[in-house]
Amino acid sequence: MGPHNGLSSKERIKTYLLGIAPEEYPLRDYFPGTSPAQEKTGRINCAPSQRENLRFMETDDDIRYTVLGQVVLRQKGRDFTTDNVMTAWITQLPYSEVCTAETQAYRNYVMRYRIHAGHSATADWLWIATHQNPYREWIGAQIRADSWGYAAPGQPELAADFAWRDARMSHIKNGIYGEMFVAAMIAAGFVHADPLAVVQAGLAEIPRRSRLYVEMAQVIEICCKHDFTGKNFEAVFDEIYALLGHYHAVHTNNNAALVVAALLLGRDDFEKVVTLAVMGGWDTDCNGATAGSIFGAMFGADKIPAKWKAPLHDTLYSRIFDYHPIAISECARRSVEIAVAVRK
Repeated sequence: MGPHNGLSSKERIKTYLLGIAPEEYPLRDYFPGTSPAQEKTGRINCAPSQRENLRFMETDDDIRYTVLGQVVLRQKGRDFTTDNVMTAWITQLPYSEVCTAETQAYRNYVMRYRIHAGHSATADWLWIATHQNPYREWIGAQIRADSWGYAAPGQPELAADFAWRDARMSHIKNGIYGEMFVAAMIAAGFVHADPLAVVQAGLAEIPRRSRLYVEMAQVIEICCKHDFTGKNFEAVFDEIYALLGHYHAVHTNNNAALVVAALLLGRDDFEKVVTLAVMGGWDTDCNGATAGSIFGAMFGADKIPAKWKAPLHDTLYSRIFDYHPIAISECARRSVEIAVAVRK
């Protein structure tokens, strides 16, 4: 969510919710589909995910990549390759369903290797990730991290390795590190209940000299200054915007910062973690999903209040074969099977 009518993305969210009623902000439920303030803020899209209409988990890029990661792991196991991931994309993910860096990488791969050279050629993944791809450090790889983390509970280094194999076909540098960071945090979440320990475990898997590492360390300091509580979350967000607001709204680093802040301020409260990640603005759906995914690894489904689970009716529509529709609980069961197989 970018700026609109002079409002930053976080200001748009606040204005939209307060336009409905004072008790709607801070966020405490799914978004309503309309607000008296929407002429100033813009509308909320994705009608099936609006509070009034919600009946299932609607497809979007975040969940499609999670599903495809699970597909690759079920088919190829822990020794999967980057080529296996790309093959899953071009056989099961329509080109119309990818965005930015993924669109360019998909195109580059098909253009050079599926049309001109044939599939047997050894892919030049750096060329695929960089050719005419100005989005190569954006958030696209970071949102693909989930299944790699689920597959390696308690093994953040392995999760980061899985994530690297995936990310390098569309991203470079911080774009890759973002996916490694999140995958490692998810894996660490299975053995740590302290969000700071989880964040530090994720940072341990990326280069210390990277911008992502340095900036996430600064975000930790900001949260520490505010005593790691959500009472002053708006002040925390203001400092993060001052530090990282120069990035594009869907860059890796600024959005990772909001995920880190949500984890550190929300701690063991699912609602706080997810709503803080969303109220921070920028790439709201990605950040809420990533923060919630890490929280889930740390505390399990039992810590998610029924008000957030029940409207989904345990149902996912992903637009991916064999996962459309599917019970969310079945996806979880398959994740356990994969993790057991990976550990053997």
